[in-house]
Amino acid sequence: MKYIILLGDGMADYPLQELDGKTPLEYAHTPYMDRVAKEGTLGMIDTIPAGFSPGSDVAIMSLLGYDPIECYTGRGPLEAANMGVQLGVDDVAFRCNLVTLRGDAEYIMGDFTSGHITTEEAKIIINDINNELGSTNFQFYPGVSYRHLFVWRDGKALLETTPPHDITGNAVKDYLPRGEGKEEIRGLMERSQVFLRDHPVNQLRLAEGKKPANSIWLWGQGRAPKFAKLTDKYGLNGGMISAVDLLNGIGIYAGLKVIRVDGATGYVDTNYIGKARTALDTLRDTDFVFVHVEAPDEMGHEGNVAGKIRAIEDFDEKIVGAVLNEIYGLSPFRLLVLSDHPTPITLRTHSSDPSPFAALSSDEHENLRNGLTFSEESALLTGVKISPGYLLMDHFIKNWRVFIEEKSS
Repeated sequence: MKYIILLGDGMADYPLQELDGKTPLEYAHTPYMDRVAKEGTLGMIDTIPAGFSPGSDVAIMSLLGYDPIECYTGRGPLEAANMGVQLGVDDVAFRCNLVTLRGDAEYIMGDFTSGHITTEEAKIIINDINNELGSTNFQFYPGVSYRHLFVWRDGKALLETTPPHDITGNAVKDYLPRGEGKEEIRGLMERSQVFLRDHPVNQLRLAEGKKPANSIWLWGQGRAPKFAKLTDKYGLNGGMISAVDLLNGIGIYAGLKVIRVDGATGYVDTNYIGKARTALDTLRDTDFVFVHVEAPDEMGHEGNVAGKIRAIEDFDEKIVGAVLNEIYGLSPFRLLVLSDHPTPITLRTHSSDPSPFAALSSDEHENLRNGLTFSEESALLTGVKISPGYLLMDHFIKNWRVFIEEKSS
């Protein structure tokens, strides 16, 4: 059996007045996801446990069959795994964003991506920050675009931090780190602002009319987690295809091979076709592949309605469509298409609401054939809901037929 998961990050949304009361998923032209929904099994999945922030880290762990209540320690250590950064038992890893702050007397979170700064520019900045602010205990590691890593050796983990994408347009003073160790972390953030003010990369970006990376923002901290490999649990092998360190880090902990695709960016200009082709090639020699596309989530954070619709349509045509056109040649298979969490345009950040999923099996007896399109409202109408979300994977891999029999009775 071949298993393939296609994830459009943050595709789910709320109805929008400018779309005549439709969500971006309902408004977008998505014939391939609609086909999976109509011919397969459509429903809702609840990936965010009560009390957890609705981040992709928590949601993706749920999708891969891990109970976040038992396994989740923070986003930082997951990204560290993908970057090959080893953590001791007392080390704490943080996500380190390069951000653009606006204002003088009171800083405002202007852009949590620094205008989607290039990886090449960001690497120079992070390396220089490490030389300026780093020490035996404080270490900075360059990642991709605005996404980087900070490790506090023998550090403090019981801090309250805020994702920068949650506070776009807000004064940052109300969201600075709180709790044990706040002085050290706030101090690093403040010192970075002084250092970056006249940094050559920022001077050049300003001259070109681009946003400067004028501060670091530290968040998502945690110690290294411990959880069983998905590959051992189900006796299969497979890969993770994503341009995002977080997803690849989760994949490493799950025992999956991280598969790089040229031109994969984590944005709307990503190499969709390359991801689909690589996924199909991977399945010829393995049992399982997970394909992650970040673009719809990024458009949600930007509040870009047209951009989100286009990202959803690109995901549908170039990922789902490309896979559907060839997957029957790899039968038997089970295919899962879903959103991990909503990233509503009106909120410009994640919400913890359930999201739609659709599963299609090459075995007709494993399909409910709801006959509905892939959307939030249609998925609600089926009455199929998996909560808590980590239960989905066990059904999908082991006993999907039993799940269908239960839902059809």
